[in-house]
Amino acid sequence: MAELGEERSSPEEQQVQEQYEHGTSLSKQRLFDLEADEGSANAVRQKADWGTIWKLAFQCIGVVYGDLGTSPLYVLPGIFPDGIKNEEDILGVLSLIIYSIIIITLIKYVFIVLAANDNGDGGTFALYSLICRHAKVNLIPNQQAEDREVSTYKLDLPKRNTRMASALKYSLESSLIIKYSLLFTTMIGVSMVLGDGILTPCISVLSAVGGIREAAPSLSQDAIMWISVVILILLFQVQRFGTDKVGYTFAPILVLWFAFIAFIGLFNFIEYDPGVIKSVNPWYIVKYFQRNKKKAWISIGGVILCLTGSEALFADLGHFNIRSIQLSSCAVLVPSVLLAYIGQCSYLRKNTEDVTDAFYKSIPKPMYWPQFVVAILAAIIASQSLISASFSIIQQSVALGCFPRIQVVHTSAEHEGQVYVPEINTLLMLACVGVTLGFKNTLTIGNAYGIAVTFVFVITSMFLVLVMVMIWKTNIILIIIYVLTIGLIEVLFLSSTLYKFVDGGYIPLLFASTVVSIMFIWNYGYRKKYMYELENKIAMKTLTDIVSDERIHRVEGLGLFYTHLVHGIPPIFTHYVSHVQALHKVLVFISIKSLPISKVPAEERFLFGRVKPGELIFRCIVRYGYKDSRKDQKTFEELLANQLKDFIGEDSGAEDRQRELALVDNALRDGFVYLMGECEVMAANGSTWVKKLTVDYLYNWLIRFVRQPDEVFLIPRKQLLKVGMTYDV
Repeated sequence: MAELGEERSSPEEQQVQEQYEHGTSLSKQRLFDLEADEGSANAVRQKADWGTIWKLAFQCIGVVYGDLGTSPLYVLPGIFPDGIKNEEDILGVLSLIIYSIIIITLIKYVFIVLAANDNGDGGTFALYSLICRHAKVNLIPNQQAEDREVSTYKLDLPKRNTRMASALKYSLESSLIIKYSLLFTTMIGVSMVLGDGILTPCISVLSAVGGIREAAPSLSQDAIMWISVVILILLFQVQRFGTDKVGYTFAPILVLWFAFIAFIGLFNFIEYDPGVIKSVNPWYIVKYFQRNKKKAWISIGGVILCLTGSEALFADLGHFNIRSIQLSSCAVLVPSVLLAYIGQCSYLRKNTEDVTDAFYKSIPKPMYWPQFVVAILAAIIASQSLISASFSIIQQSVALGCFPRIQVVHTSAEHEGQVYVPEINTLLMLACVGVTLGFKNTLTIGNAYGIAVTFVFVITSMFLVLVMVMIWKTNIILIIIYVLTIGLIEVLFLSSTLYKFVDGGYIPLLFASTVVSIMFIWNYGYRKKYMYELENKIAMKTLTDIVSDERIHRVEGLGLFYTHLVHGIPPIFTHYVSHVQALHKVLVFISIKSLPISKVPAEERFLFGRVKPGELIFRCIVRYGYKDSRKDQKTFEELLANQLKDFIGEDSGAEDRQRELALVDNALRDGFVYLMGECEVMAANGSTWVKKLTVDYLYNWLIRFVRQPDEVFLIPRKQLLKVGMTYDV
């Protein structure tokens, strides 16, 4: 159709933006199901029966709650690094822990943030994708009017419209600075989750293994460190088996862990000082700050450790579903962890000198060895929640063009969201080993851990407020209450953890700056390449001249020309024709497009359109969500052929239909040939040295180390023809 090859009079920015806003209309929408045998996994997860919910609730205990569940191992020593000066401080700290877990973990994450999911998927990118779908803040102008017709793209919005929602949407769409800020903030959130994935295993395993000193006091810190390193390496080696198998293997151990800490906590509460129940009165928090002032504020950096893993409740949502996480959180996680802290504080009221090893010292003697063994296993499992979250969020980043192309392995046919990323697994393992060998103790690692956790909390709240205002259209009074309670609490936590910057707190910030730099360089180069193709796309007249040129030989077979461009024909096509001087009798321009949604339903995946009337030249846009997987190329070819013939059957007149179908059948017998441009992106003459450094060296250096497009699209090499070209951006 004419719109696909239409010539623009000028490549200026204003026209590019206009094209972005209005999209290009395609004539037909066709089924292109690369996953027909699996159906819509997200729909199954989110609308599951109670049997599936109980099954997932059991699994998520082994995957999601390890970090939150094992925090009693190291929280109190982190709050009182110099010992307990006043017994009343124990009540103040316990009150802080109780209300932090209730307000942040339970209220914020379990009952508010989980509702801001993207068709069943969570994490920083899920919130960003919600905002991108409601407001035009995506920096790559590849939106089409048909995208909004995808059922999972549509948002179930309140009917009412508010002036504040409209004003916020206008501000986001009209400011390039805000668009960049949103993307940059999202990248920081991703990098901090990866930082959690490094620090969680370190602090959990070191804390658990350190308990052996109760039975073997002569064991050195170096020995504990090396034992921890061996355990960490083994943990990352089992990730390849997938969340499904890991969850079922680990869940019984975590259930036993929660039962143990709840029972021991209840025993200590009754045995030592039931009076600690007074800490449910928040006035003890006020008295704690009045007594200790600055020291109380600094100690909040230790209190934040009781909340580590809360973000995993949201980030790991794609592996499970909302109801299963809410059910297991309320029934198992929160009661068990609160009982553990209450029991430890009850014990410390009578034994203040044991605060440096409060967890193991408070275990009754007959329970020590069973609890120690379970603690080691639970600490290993604790790492699983953030490791799984890291895999999920990297998968989203890769799909949306914000992270270099790396391999994403889908490990479960039943639950599509369960993935394994080999390169990230190796990176996390090496970083964990390095941090463990470098710091050796949990106190310094705890300082680093607190900064990573609080940054993620604050970023999630920032995005959540945008969702509340612009998408949910929440009452302004409720939004103000959220900001003045949860928002201020998290800012207070962040200020306290930043105070410990020089004492290990720099680690997550150093790691985050590295990851954000890689993500930004990749995204910048990706956008520059796309914009060059958009601004230099081929006009319809040029395409007509190429097709009618007698010097261009028309060869048998069906050619599939891959391009990122969804509006028009890329400039590399003329480069290909001028060098090869041949065109297939049937030519299809394939555009693989990622939408800012988790999954595209199979029946809505494909858009077919005719590029030029009267010619067998088509455009086919294959739309994926960031959680969708791609199947083998044989299936791709079969479905493409069937859908192409169906399209011709509906698009052509009776006379043309028979002729075109016969030509397509002949082309199919001769086979598919895949045509792909291999474009080198270089900074144009006159560019600043910063741009030249970023594009010519850093971006092109990254390209050499990542998977190539033909590997990503599973294209058979024997049927592949590549054409090189340089883009001066």
